Amino acid sequence: MGNLPARDRLGKYLERPPGLDKSMTYFKFLQVFIFLPILVFLFISWRDERKGLQISGFKNGRAIWYAIAVHLILAVLYTSPWDNYLVATGVWYYEPALIMGKVIGYVPIEEYTFFIVETLLAGLWWWFLARRIFPPVTFKQSARMRIITTLILTGFWIISLGLFISGWPPATYLAITLTWALPPIGLQLAFGADIIWKHWKLVLLTILPMTIYLSLVDSLAITSGTWTIAPSQSTGFFFGNLPIEEAIFFLLTNMLIGFGMTLLLADESEIRYHEILTRPSTHHTS
Repeated sequence: MGNLPARDRLGKYLERPPGLDKSMTYFKFLQVFIFLPILVFLFISWRDERKGLQISGFKNGRAIWYAIAVHLILAVLYTSPWDNYLVATGVWYYEPALIMGKVIGYVPIEEYTFFIVETLLAGLWWWFLARRIFPPVTFKQSARMRIITTLILTGFWIISLGLFISGWPPATYLAITLTWALPPIGLQLAFGADIIWKHWKLVLLTILPMTIYLSLVDSLAITSGTWTIAPSQSTGFFFGNLPIEEAIFFLLTNMLIGFGMTLLLADESEIRYHEILTRPSTHHTS
């Protein structure tokens, strides 16, 4: 990582607008753009609790904190190997002067912190919205929807896996990200695509604003040199100065959180869990 040619390391990402902070440390990035919004939403959540605001159609109280905690644990366990691989192979790299210097594996401690706080922020954002969006009363189960959406996603996963195996450099970051993220999303759809569809407004408003926000602040971090994405291992398509792969990463991670919070806490999910657990055995005696 540190031996990459300087020209390849920096590329177009060092074309910074005049006056922009060129020494934004990773921890400063977390403080300003992640920790502060978390504090705001924690305060709003505390105020909503004082007012007695409840979520319609979902579990309330400690169940929400348990759901967020589950996502925090999964974020660290599932994302760490993926991120270490990206850094080890030079897809992502960090400016050594802008991190605290504590590294676990190949990844600085700030990155592990980011897994946690991004998940917490998205979970609190879901909670904020869920208290203010009333779901439809009716719910129509659809095994067909669950099967079709899972099959479509499986097709995309096979394509992304093929791109990854092919070793085509411009597809590296995108292929790794899709291959990593699509299987758990597929499991979510297989269990409850119809439940997600019932709560589509909540899910959509969880995913899109958070994806846009994180993409914008990530763009600032890339522009300021806090971290860099290797041009040789990305497609070269950008939103402004943000590589499209970064936007897709935030879209996928927020889908995982938005789908996950909804499925863990929805009343329909509890019924489905019970049906699965109490399903009669299909064993036959001869």
